[in-house]
Amino acid sequence: MISALKKFTAKNIFFTICVSFNMKKIFVIFSILIWALPSIAQSDIQKISKSDKVWKEKLTEEQYRVTREHGTERAFTGQFWDNKSDGVYTCICCDLELFDAKTKFKSGTGWPSYYTYIDNHVEKSTDTSFGMMRDEVHCARCNAHLGHVFEDGPKPSGLRYCINSASLDFKQR
Repeated sequence: MISALKKFTAKNIFFTICVSFNMKKIFVIFSILIWALPSIAQSDIQKISKSDKVWKEKLTEEQYRVTREHGTERAFTGQFWDNKSDGVYTCICCDLELFDAKTKFKSGTGWPSYYTYIDNHVEKSTDTSFGMMRDEVHCARCNAHLGHVFEDGPKPSGLRYCINSASLDFKQR
């Protein structure tokens, strides 16, 4: 029985695949797998979708404008830009934990800034508004617009997640 199991090593399986398919097909298959891995990693977040009417009933005008219409609050006006309390910042729309207060830093920009996010709870897309290309970040569960990420943050990531306070709630520890 043990000798039969030894036949099914990764090397033997890979060799069997190579014999069964030509190398071009294998390259295509592995390319697709590599491309799909980030999506698979984010798939454990249960996505939610609600109508604009439901979001408007739940959120203030400013929260709706920022999270659902991809708006930006004015610098130094948001509730959390200068918050120094220990806790977790959550999505104002769906309550998903997004940023740990331990990753918050003073960026001088007037918006709450973090050098990383919690697990796979934040997703990124390209924002081409205002004639420029930026990386927009949004909630992995409800797709709420959070802000943008820039490559001028502190170590260890070198990133600055510049987030609108209107898209956040805060749970103190």
